[in-house]
Amino acid sequence: MADQSTSNLAWLAFALLTVASWGVYGIFLHTGQVAMGDPIHGRYKAFLFVGIAYFLTAVLAPAAMLWMKGASWVFPAKGAWWSLIAGIVGAVGAFGVLLAFGAKGTPAAVMSIVFAGAPVVNAVVSVVLHPPAGGWGTIRPQFYLGIALAAIGGCMVTYFKPPPAPVKPGSAARATPPAVGKPI
Repeated sequence: MADQSTSNLAWLAFALLTVASWGVYGIFLHTGQVAMGDPIHGRYKAFLFVGIAYFLTAVLAPAAMLWMKGASWVFPAKGAWWSLIAGIVGAVGAFGVLLAFGAKGTPAAVMSIVFAGAPVVNAVVSVVLHPPAGGWGTIRPQFYLGIALAAIGGCMVTYFKPPPAPVKPGSAARATPPAVGKPI
């Protein structure tokens, strides 16, 4: 019985792993961009290494798992295309984050908007693609309230984020100045 409840919560552990990973993604990406020491092309250099990491994590690791588990190497076209599209939109989103940093967005502001907005988009697209069994009239008001709260929360976190600490005299200068000023 304990094994069944543990396996039933495995999804939550993996979801929390994703929350932690994606929660630091923007901060680490921005740090990598700045650490490239190239204010003009640093973001593209950083994204190149993101691509290398994706290759190592998203190509080699699953290929090894498929090989070790003796899986079939047959890939139905519909599954392959949808998976490829998912990868493209994921990479476009990651590139959009980097471009937002290049346009003077801070990790705190950019990622707050991304992580508040993405669940709203996900909920709306899911309902449009897979309408409720009882029809649109069966959607409970809490669903709409949740969408509104997610959007409001993202705005509030972005607007009221604490400013970064001032750079102390004598400390290492940053490759790019901190984006401090008017909130979004």
